[in-house]
Amino acid sequence: MSSSETIAFDPESVPDSLGHFGEFGGSYVPETLVTPLAELSAAYAEASADPEFQAELQRELREFAGRPTPLYFAKRLTEYLGGAQIYLKREDLLHTGAHKVNNVVGQLLLAKRMGKTRIIAETGAGQHGVATAAGCARFGLQCVIYMGEEDMRRQALNVYRMRLHGAEVRGVTAGQRTLKDAVNEAMRDWVADSRNTHYVLGSALGAHPYPMMVRDFHRVIGREARQQILERTGRLPDELAACVGGGSNAIGFFFEFLRDAEVRLVGVEAGGRRIHPGDHAARFSGGRLGVLQGSKTWLLQNEDGQIEKTHSVSAGLDYAAVGPEHAYYRSLGRIDFASASDDECLSAFQLLSHREGIIPALESSHGLAYGVRRAPEMSKDQILCINLSGRGDKDVQEAARVLEAGRESSTSE
Repeated sequence: MSSSETIAFDPESVPDSLGHFGEFGGSYVPETLVTPLAELSAAYAEASADPEFQAELQRELREFAGRPTPLYFAKRLTEYLGGAQIYLKREDLLHTGAHKVNNVVGQLLLAKRMGKTRIIAETGAGQHGVATAAGCARFGLQCVIYMGEEDMRRQALNVYRMRLHGAEVRGVTAGQRTLKDAVNEAMRDWVADSRNTHYVLGSALGAHPYPMMVRDFHRVIGREARQQILERTGRLPDELAACVGGGSNAIGFFFEFLRDAEVRLVGVEAGGRRIHPGDHAARFSGGRLGVLQGSKTWLLQNEDGQIEKTHSVSAGLDYAAVGPEHAYYRSLGRIDFASASDDECLSAFQLLSHREGIIPALESSHGLAYGVRRAPEMSKDQILCINLSGRGDKDVQEAARVLEAGRESSTSE
């Protein structure tokens, strides 16, 4: 979009009362979850309008989570790439290590308001699980985390951190033993005990009101970034980029800029080994419209409607569907989508570590990988902002293992 174009839609108008973002979203759930979701919708609407709830949320985000996070000018990376000025929104500096805590704090305050004493969550990369476990320790709530056994292997440090906070971590052995399978088990648990249990869904996915609610709790990222870049440079950035699994960090980062037609918004999916069935998790590169885990959106499925296997070096992006709001804005041409391969991700992971002394999460490294490609194509007076959604402590051992395996393979050839 050029700066002369106007935005022909109102971001505040979606979703509708049934959770639809255009043809996407909605609530496709078993009958046993219809009432709990309706109760959650009503409770969230009431809390959103309550100044006391909002004040408590802001206090917890400030004192527990550590907001605001800085907007960081990556001077040495900018000089190395030789193009656009690169700014990083430092969500990696939040307590527990990623943006996930924004949503967790909001949902746990809502759960307390609803009288729920037991919390369940799913996690892939482990950051949502750690944030949920830490939040439950903060508020004195029982906590159960579902995590695929393959992800538990990849993210052993985060498994220990969750247990250290007092959470029970339940390994999931079904399917690929990754994020989709963990979501399935968490939903089964919620069906069995929705009276006392609140499900803290970790991304802008699932049935209404979750995509809206998660988006709203993460809008603080974009609000801060908008104010910070204006204070720093006196103008808006030319482009924003963020990794997209389910898409919570990205929609929170992008939302406050949706009306600004001159700002290009780019979501970066997991290109994996290659764009071929079973080798990636780029829904817009190889997917189709369908329904998964409560929502109508773009997902990776075959012609018979069976969910395809996915792959990504980053556990948090290894998921077959994308958030419905992202699908909606893509259909309007407002958010563009790209992908980054495992190799590009690992290269960006090392580059930021070497050039800026910042170890990014492998998820965030996908957004960085796009920036590494994109910045040299832009002029030096342009600004590219990338959401650094999490830090890479959790990924160091897995990255070292994959990089070493790659070196051994190259040597043997």
